[in-house]
Amino acid sequence: MIVFPAIDLKGGQVVRLAEGDMDRATVYGDDPAQQAVAFAQAGAQHLHVVDLDGAFAGESRNREAVEAIVEEFPGYVQLGGGIRTPEAVEGWFNLGVARIVIGSAALKNPQFVKDMAREFEGGIVVAVDARDGMVATEGWAEVSNVTVVDMARRFEDAGVASLLFTDIGRDGLLKGVNIEATVDLARRVDIPVIASGGVKGLDDIHVLTLHTNDGIEGVITGRALYDGRLDLAAALAMASR
Repeated sequence: MIVFPAIDLKGGQVVRLAEGDMDRATVYGDDPAQQAVAFAQAGAQHLHVVDLDGAFAGESRNREAVEAIVEEFPGYVQLGGGIRTPEAVEGWFNLGVARIVIGSAALKNPQFVKDMAREFEGGIVVAVDARDGMVATEGWAEVSNVTVVDMARRFEDAGVASLLFTDIGRDGLLKGVNIEATVDLARRVDIPVIASGGVKGLDDIHVLTLHTNDGIEGVITGRALYDGRLDLAAALAMASR
């Protein structure tokens, strides 16, 4: 199972939000590239980066920081946040990003995602962000009337690499991953699922590893790492068992 340490960008700084609320941001550093290097030194081979400002604006807002991260991190960078055009997708791949995460556009323009998944095989991840079981978009500011499973099933056989499932109500709150909902989604679709939202410690990593056969591909963790509640090296070791 892959452990993705997270770097969320707001105004060029490394932050974590509570429940996706931009007004509830905790700043953890002002050098995103150095944070990426620190995660690499702990053994991380994958990184999850989100341009939070871009998610709300619908276009890149932290480009310089992302470019610095890609340049410094020796592994695979997965990037999301406001990527909604073919030109943006192609541009980031050309700069060395390994996978692109598409959320809002996946709900509003699913054909765009399918086209990108065909053009960039294995490079597109669909973000399925849920608030009370319904898909949220626009940086989680809007909640749709589409269920998580219905959204995910739209992309079966479309060639997307993974689904990134986030329980917004747990994100950044250290409440623990919503294991039940995450595993239920993985069992009901044929696309690998990455868990996100609420990781609080090694127990979450351990339980998720028990469900790799159900389709759990990985887990994203942020605040638990920054607050020192989760040791990245230990999490990586557990995930590799």
